[in-house]
Amino acid sequence: MKKIASFLFLFTIGFAQAQQLNCTVQVNSDKVTNANTQIFKNLEKSISEFVNKTDWTGEEYKQHEKINCSMVITVNSYDSNQFSATLQIESSRPIFNSSYSSPVFNYNDKDFNFRYIEFENLIFNPASFDSNLVSVLAFYSYMILGFDADTYALNGGRSWFDTAQQVLSVAQQSGYKGWTQADGNQNRYFLISDLLSGTFDAFRESMYLYHRNGLDNMTKDTKASKEKIIESINTLSAIYNVRPNAFLTRVFFDAKVDEIVSILSGGPKVPLSDTIDTLNRISPLNSAKWSTIKL
Repeated sequence: MKKIASFLFLFTIGFAQAQQLNCTVQVNSDKVTNANTQIFKNLEKSISEFVNKTDWTGEEYKQHEKINCSMVITVNSYDSNQFSATLQIESSRPIFNSSYSSPVFNYNDKDFNFRYIEFENLIFNPASFDSNLVSVLAFYSYMILGFDADTYALNGGRSWFDTAQQVLSVAQQSGYKGWTQADGNQNRYFLISDLLSGTFDAFRESMYLYHRNGLDNMTKDTKASKEKIIESINTLSAIYNVRPNAFLTRVFFDAKVDEIVSILSGGPKVPLSDTIDTLNRISPLNSAKWSTIKL
């Protein structure tokens, strides 16, 4: 699949020629009362067009190559064009020789505050901060691209993660929450900083092993693929030895916990006692789910 391309320095929804994301966008305004609901519908349409029609990479993807993803914006409050919201991002990728799509990225950003004027054009210029809405959407679009590419080639998403870090660097002076280390220890700043830190190389190696060497070979050799997935879990455990309860470890299991339970519970049988011990050690928050794995 085409995942690596040159970086364009100006993106607009009006002049996009090639798109890479197939993103479903939903704006939930149930918490907001006494507001014209049409603005939320127009916001949803604007975001959908921006994410899906922007050329993020400079390379045209065929329809089946586009990355399936979703963004759900839950508006907590709205007043005078100012929105306070959360953003749930999910992405998946197809598994070779099957109809199954595997969840890759599943993350909830709780610091999504922005200004939006109805019908305004959303334009992304990586060299400037124009709005928090545009910057956050661009940041996560590149994160989706980076995570996806990492599942096909070892460290294959580096260029897209580098671009996401550029978006973060430009946005840090905006004053909006989520862009700096002062805003907490699990936000956009730490998500991209940890991904690009050598301390967490095991995370990206695990993503590659799990998907390319594991899931993609399931139809050819299920047992060997299952063993590769176990190997990817053991690789990820190296992070625990350095940073117990690491942010990226949680990010991994937020996307993968149910899938791992299903894979390990199914046949053919392989030794699992050590693997379950490892899972309980590195992801204790999911211990209830690990206990359901059928030995």
